Amino acid sequence: MRYTSISSGNVVRAAATAVVLAMGAVACGPEGGDAANTGSAASGTPHKGGTLSVLNNKAQTDFDPARLYTSGGGNIPSLVFRTLTTRNRENGAEGTKVVPDLATDTGRPNADATVWTYTLKDGLTYEDGSPITTADIKYGIERSFAAELSGGAPYLRDWLVGGAAYEGPYKDGGKGLGSIETPDAKTIVFHLNKPEGEFPFLATQTQFAPVPRAKDDGTKYEEHPVSSGPYRVARNENDGERLVLERNPHWSEATDTERKAYPDTIDVRSGLDRAVINQRLSASQGADAAAVTADADLGPAELAKVAGDERLAGRVGTGHFGYTVYIAFNPKVKPFDDPKVRQAIAYAVDRGSAVNAVGGSSLAEPATTFLPNQKAFGYTPYDPFPAGPSGNAAKARELLKEAGHPDGLTVTLTHANAKGRADGPDVATALQDALKKAGITVKLQGLENNDYDDTVASVAKEPGFFLRGWGADWPSGGPFLAPVFDGRQIVKDGANFNTGLLDDPAVNNEIDEINKLTDPAAAAPRWGALDKKIGEQALVVPLFHPVYKRIVGKDVKNVVISDWTGVLDISQVAVK
Repeated sequence: MRYTSISSGNVVRAAATAVVLAMGAVACGPEGGDAANTGSAASGTPHKGGTLSVLNNKAQTDFDPARLYTSGGGNIPSLVFRTLTTRNRENGAEGTKVVPDLATDTGRPNADATVWTYTLKDGLTYEDGSPITTADIKYGIERSFAAELSGGAPYLRDWLVGGAAYEGPYKDGGKGLGSIETPDAKTIVFHLNKPEGEFPFLATQTQFAPVPRAKDDGTKYEEHPVSSGPYRVARNENDGERLVLERNPHWSEATDTERKAYPDTIDVRSGLDRAVINQRLSASQGADAAAVTADADLGPAELAKVAGDERLAGRVGTGHFGYTVYIAFNPKVKPFDDPKVRQAIAYAVDRGSAVNAVGGSSLAEPATTFLPNQKAFGYTPYDPFPAGPSGNAAKARELLKEAGHPDGLTVTLTHANAKGRADGPDVATALQDALKKAGITVKLQGLENNDYDDTVASVAKEPGFFLRGWGADWPSGGPFLAPVFDGRQIVKDGANFNTGLLDDPAVNNEIDEINKLTDPAAAAPRWGALDKKIGEQALVVPLFHPVYKRIVGKDVKNVVISDWTGVLDISQVAVK
């Protein structure tokens, strides 16, 4: 995923290069794979009716399926836009699975997974009662290629035959994209450049939502997109700052087993301070009793308050989103061209202090693997440089001596200036203190957010030693490892995420081989083994996987938090 930022409804915003750990960057999924940690908020029989309020910091901007960068269909977007497939709306690990949505199944691949075929369910209609066809899905995808509707995931451009040169339906003279075929109103066929066993995951993104050509008014479509989901847009003020969703009378529960759609109305209000959001949810007065948030996590101080109040603690959901915060090295920059120096730093790192820097063990778990510690990603426990939770300064000094630095060395660690970021000054200072014990003097170089993001994503300007984070476009090892370690994805004249500039034919080939697999259960251990192989090169040092906690109003019921999104699934919530 490039960097994640879960804003009001976007499960993943990969184009954003900021990683804001505190409190609202990414999301949360439940511990133990069940809803136990949501306490009383999950209890009670849910009923239809009422108004659900969503209190957010960031607005749900660009409410056009072509422009949204989501995974699993998004959170708020998924209430309006149905897609060929979607995420399984279940707690924990069960929620990492792909299930059919508009389609009858998750897709039928040919022998080498270069052709995927889908059939639509019977009885699918838009908010006006007109039928949804595969031509609408094809058109919805094609318009996502238009420059004026950019912002979505890049996969379609990369994967579809002819996608790299396609400019969208406003410029194609009516030809369309030949690699998407619609032989009839219910069948759609995709032709890919290479095997992609995870195409069903991609088909959860909003670019796969149907758009009727006759209703498309370009950049204005976001003001009232045509709903295929349980809710329609009744109001969209100030580009998503206030978004009111009402029931779509033509949505059929018979064709949609995933979305419960209990509330009659969903009222999304944004532009609120995160602390104010959490205070209002804690107090749960008036309409706030039936409120949730899509982007305001609890911070350390708020958690301390919650822990002392049993009633509040029972309304906190805890969970994990696939995300890793890590040290990145540029092996083209001395002394990081020497593997022993990189290994020495790996041994010297005190992960416990890094975890404490972001709020302690309730908000982060120490990491020795690049892949998140979830089965869906292929997580395979390993630690190529075992130093314990506090680091091994003696081993680090030994490696530095072998590398020709018997008296230690001085290095510069680049980080973002903004407090609260996982790549910010708090974590950087914790690393500075830990490495000092091993004879490594760390000078800190803080950059303003935009400058930092541009610098660390530039091959020409990338520093030798810096902080970075990576989150998942979907719960699999593929979108986690490939962008960061596939040499063919090194971008010399744009945003580059292969920080170690690794271009190993064996790694590239294994990525291709795993991508041929259409069974996630078969692919997962292969991703785990590849993670271990890459980890031994010490091109990155994993620090921690964030843990996220959010509170809900006292009248909120049926809290579901999956390990795919990590956030409370609004499509499941009831307020009566």
